[in-house]
Amino acid sequence: MKDYHIGYVIFLALVAAGGGFLFGYDTAVISGTIGQVTQLYGLNVLQQGWYVGCALVGSILGVAAAGTLSDRLGRKTAMVVAATMFTLSAVGCALCNTFDQLVVYRIIGGVGIGVASIVCPMYISEIAITQFRGRLVSTYQLAITIGFVAAYLANYLLLQWSHTVGEGSGLWHKVMVDEVYRGMLGLETVPAFLFFVVIFLLPESPRWLIVRGQSERAKGIFGRIYRREDDCQQQVAEVAASVSSEEKSDVRYLFSPGIRVALVAGLCIAILGQFMGVNAVLYYGPKIFEDAGLSSGDSLFYQVLVGMVNMLTTVLALLIIDKVGRKQLVYYGVTGMIVSLLLIATYFSFGEAWHWSSIVMLVFFLLYVFFTAVSISAVVWVLLSEMYPTRVRGLAMSIAGFSLWIGTYLVSQLTPWLLATVTPTGTFIIFAIMCLPYLFIMWRYIPETAGRSLEEIERYWLDRFSVKQKTEN
Repeated sequence: MKDYHIGYVIFLALVAAGGGFLFGYDTAVISGTIGQVTQLYGLNVLQQGWYVGCALVGSILGVAAAGTLSDRLGRKTAMVVAATMFTLSAVGCALCNTFDQLVVYRIIGGVGIGVASIVCPMYISEIAITQFRGRLVSTYQLAITIGFVAAYLANYLLLQWSHTVGEGSGLWHKVMVDEVYRGMLGLETVPAFLFFVVIFLLPESPRWLIVRGQSERAKGIFGRIYRREDDCQQQVAEVAASVSSEEKSDVRYLFSPGIRVALVAGLCIAILGQFMGVNAVLYYGPKIFEDAGLSSGDSLFYQVLVGMVNMLTTVLALLIIDKVGRKQLVYYGVTGMIVSLLLIATYFSFGEAWHWSSIVMLVFFLLYVFFTAVSISAVVWVLLSEMYPTRVRGLAMSIAGFSLWIGTYLVSQLTPWLLATVTPTGTFIIFAIMCLPYLFIMWRYIPETAGRSLEEIERYWLDRFSVKQKTEN
């Protein structure tokens, strides 16, 4: 008999990963509505970028608040806040009357994305058993990809269905037929409300409870995870020892030697990952496919295939991340990303002259999605949830997450301009070049965290600096 209740831990991880599903749906659903909203409200290129990017402004606000919210009120309360934001956004987007109102509700949903992107993987990391932590935290990324597929399918099926419905009137006809983008955005209400309800089945993070001086409650929760009393005592003792040794204030400790290196390294991989093209494909995939000569229906179907490959590859990453290790996945995956990005650029530059069909373009895009999903997409949330001490994990993840969403916002705003000005060929070459500094930082600064407890990872950063300091002296 194993010394832990893995079924219970998987249940906790899957519930928390529900925030990832909403993250994915809310992020990807926008791709199928851009054309409709642009036509309905007469948007220019910059306004189109604002429509896509406004939710990311909300995400930045959510990330900025998530660390303080989760560190002060708890991981569970922060997830409740995220679920509330998702629900309000979905209902508002379906029923709003003006473009400005649509933007406001998209920003509200973005706040939910920002909070969930920090709190959900952090919660999973803190309740996870060490040898399965990579796989368990990766369920969050898997849930994001499932959300992508759900959004792409909803966009495609609702658009096809709306074309088969005849004349009509009333709110239902307006939302689901005449202005079907409302139905695409509004469908999120169902999973958002379900997530809100099931969060109340979760216990609070035991590590957060220890930081707050509630060791007995934490021990009780560890008792549901581990079968042996000694294992529960050991978990409480390790976390308590780590917390008690941190005499500095939270902010001072975060910027102390060693931990500061972890903070800056995490910030760099968070922001650089956004300039490697993944969000341009997720947000503007249908538009890119349409610009290549596909109909709107075909472009949405291609995007469904992109989402399916993204999801299935994430399953593969989930199965191997603890065996292969975080760094090896990045090395292999980012190398493949560079090759596939250059192939996409070649298609847009020479594909027409060489009489390549759109299927060739789709294959290149799917290759790119495969290498992205098996590497940076699977690894980034795992690493950010592991790299920082328990006491300041929320604050540190917020800072790294803030940089991630700043990068995402910039890419979403700049992509239409890049495609129009630099051309698709130049755009994808830029994305390929941005992969190089990411590889360097992973090689030079990021440790392999697979198989180490969260407390061991914290000691690594502190010991590494101490050794370096003694060597320099």
